[in-house]
Amino acid sequence: MKFEIRRTDFIPLGLPDVHFVLAACTLACLGFLLVASSSIEVASDRFGQPLSFAVKHAVFLLIASIAGIVAYLIPTRWWYNYATYFLFASIVLLGIILIPGIGLTVKGATRWLSLGFFNLQPSEIAKFTMMLFLASYLVRRLEEVRKNFSGFVKPMAVVGLIAVLLLMEPDYGTLLVLSCAVMGVLLLAGAPFTQYIVFGSALVSGLIVLAIIEPYRFERIETIFNPWADRYGAGYQITQALLAFGRGGLFGMGLGNSVQKLFYLPEAHTDFVFAILAEELGLIGALFTVSVMTYMVWRGLLIGRRAELGGRPFAAYLTYGLVLLIALQILINLAVNIGLAPTTGLTLPLLSYGGSSLVMTAVSLGVIARISADNLQGGRS
Repeated sequence: MKFEIRRTDFIPLGLPDVHFVLAACTLACLGFLLVASSSIEVASDRFGQPLSFAVKHAVFLLIASIAGIVAYLIPTRWWYNYATYFLFASIVLLGIILIPGIGLTVKGATRWLSLGFFNLQPSEIAKFTMMLFLASYLVRRLEEVRKNFSGFVKPMAVVGLIAVLLLMEPDYGTLLVLSCAVMGVLLLAGAPFTQYIVFGSALVSGLIVLAIIEPYRFERIETIFNPWADRYGAGYQITQALLAFGRGGLFGMGLGNSVQKLFYLPEAHTDFVFAILAEELGLIGALFTVSVMTYMVWRGLLIGRRAELGGRPFAAYLTYGLVLLIALQILINLAVNIGLAPTTGLTLPLLSYGGSSLVMTAVSLGVIARISADNLQGGRS
């Protein structure tokens, strides 16, 4: 089944959720300040230009803003029509980067495709396209998902294919986020909870096996319980991040006054930008940021619920999926920063430095904003 697209469909039926958009813009602006602050010393050392990362991030923000606006102007039914094709293209990209000589390898992980100024990370695209496919699948097979085990297995089989490619990179953080988000959407769609026991057990067992067969992964897990036991080895990043939180205190050391960014905390402008935020803006700044993130996620889920009540299942399930992807990535990144989870390499949406993540997050937010604008009586599916 395909929806017919008319020229008037590119005009939203109403205005997007202003609260949702403002929360996202607030985080993006804060992210620029944090990237600029946390990357000055690293940029000076690598490129001789203190604002090198800040300028690149500003360009990424511009590209992301344009991508988000374009996504906002695209009718929701257009995503439905081409969901399967987008998923196939993203899987092809995941396979291409694994070809020797094509994929870019950094610190033992082959996750990027070098495009000159911009390094494309196909896994970010795959997360988005998987949600497109899952939402379209639920529209077509909702009764099967709710009544038959096969309805649950089929989308999980697609996740399994993507999982194989992600494990070959390797990219365990993205795999965890994607798997949990897919199961979350299926649960919201009404899939029997008993099926989650089987797949949840399989997922946990698989993660345990992956941790055992590679000693360095097991060491990362051990550091969660006592990072200070090997503070200059496996626990180095976590202990430095905890020191940043401790230095920040209640009100912080002031924007730009972080000590940990002075080569003490590796990847300060990417994976551990929240630790720098806590050091410079203190507990007050950290709680404010988490509150804005929580509010944005809540407004997103509310948009999905309104679409579902309005009889627009594709829009609803797509919104749920995209919001869950963002929420889970935020949750895992924050857990890593405060020492409750091993380092995964996941960025903090809208705050961390990273072109692919920023652009795809903006596209997701643009799609959600369009769905919120069409959440009127007679809205387009």
